[in-house]
Amino acid sequence: MRHDDIWRALDALAAEHGLTASGLARKAGLDPTTFNKSKRLTGEGKPRWPSTESVSKVLDAVGAPLERLTELITGNAVAPRRASAAPQRRIPLIGLAQAGAEGYFDEAGYPVGGSWDEIDLPSVADPHAYAVEISGDSMEPVYRDGDIVIVSPAAPTRRGDRVVVRTNEGEVLAKELVRRSARRIELASLNPAFPDRGFDIDEVNWIARIIWASQ
Repeated sequence: MRHDDIWRALDALAAEHGLTASGLARKAGLDPTTFNKSKRLTGEGKPRWPSTESVSKVLDAVGAPLERLTELITGNAVAPRRASAAPQRRIPLIGLAQAGAEGYFDEAGYPVGGSWDEIDLPSVADPHAYAVEISGDSMEPVYRDGDIVIVSPAAPTRRGDRVVVRTNEGEVLAKELVRRSARRIELASLNPAFPDRGFDIDEVNWIARIIWASQ
């Protein structure tokens, strides 16, 4: 269990109930700044973990079992079974070039607003998953122009994962995660003709894992 996975799960739990991280803390009777991003690292850059008491209060406040938080941490939530349902789901769709504009994501990287298109794609467990249509050749030969990828904000990210990253400047990239520390993220380009990239943590708005592609 990783530090980033715990915080991402709490962000996902808040979003499920229409709350921000601050709103979730307030609902649980905690200081509204308890779950702020600035509180997730110490002044020396070391990981700061939420207390078990805080987690317990949050689960009580939203009426969620501990199992739900565990599902969000691991990214292995099980979708409810329906006897005759087809394994499809309508999920939000955005173009890669569009994704850098304001108004499409909240601060945790979850889709918001009413300007998204929709598309029928294989069902995934994350209720906040969305689709991105690749444009251009910067991700060839892995992803080509017109390919659709499903992105899961709740899925934990690890070295070697293909991810979508949005910077605070509005740049959106699809890369391979090489290394993630408390201070920096290193990314490898999928197309060898394009350079690898690296960012300080405070330059990154969010990072989310690609869990499916239409190829």
